[in-house]
Amino acid sequence: MRTRRSTKRQAREGRVFLLSPANCSGLRVKMVLSERAQFDLALRLRSGDGAAIGEVFAFVSGLYFKGKLAYALEFARPPESGADLVGSGALVITPTAGLRPAETVVTADAIRAFAAVDIAASDPRYRRPLLASATALADEIGPDCDVVLLGSIASAKYVDVLIEVFGARLRFPIDFVGRGDMSRGGLLLRSVRAGEELAYAPVEGAVRHGPRPPKLAPIRGILTDPIPVGGARAARVSAANEPPERSEPAKRRASDGVGESEGRSPSDKKKWR
Repeated sequence: MRTRRSTKRQAREGRVFLLSPANCSGLRVKMVLSERAQFDLALRLRSGDGAAIGEVFAFVSGLYFKGKLAYALEFARPPESGADLVGSGALVITPTAGLRPAETVVTADAIRAFAAVDIAASDPRYRRPLLASATALADEIGPDCDVVLLGSIASAKYVDVLIEVFGARLRFPIDFVGRGDMSRGGLLLRSVRAGEELAYAPVEGAVRHGPRPPKLAPIRGILTDPIPVGGARAARVSAANEPPERSEPAKRRASDGVGESEGRSPSDKKKWR
């Protein structure tokens, strides 16, 4: 009887993930927003259909965001999957719209709006929506659900706002300390392949800088593992979303594996323009 009650309690408590955003001002954003681009993701962004924000940011950011997205979708356990704000349990921090489920559909205009705002804790265009949505999320998931930040804890632009709402229950993967973005992405993809969740620690009081850990050994084909994100259309984040003009050497690098070179979702999708 005790074991049964404990299992039910853990299921109610759950875990959600907050993913730091992609840079919306870089070259790959310009590529996907170009009127000349003819690959699938670019066409959907320009059309009325749009694309899941997780899919767009995985294209824009590459390895790091793809790792965060795959990991969050694999291990999220929201108390009420598909609820208004929590969605799949993988929520993306955006520059102007606060927290949005990774399956939220966006258009080219929304990405342009993101690009117009620098992410800074002192900028009210970023801070106010994030604070409001984090507060609403805290109400929706209840006091016992874990909240894990998949992003840098060394930067005030995420931590200062989120700790104000979630306090001591805001956690992060301990193995992120000392790693660069590429290494974190590779670590997360490996965890998904192995089906093993990382250990977490509270952000409050954590050591935010540490020695660089050993390099990760490359794993062939890990970048091409598809990630289902979205609703009925079940868009899959994979090499298929790359533009056809991508060079052959780049394709080979993606399929050869990832080392440390630099350092389930609801069917009802919401569209945000």
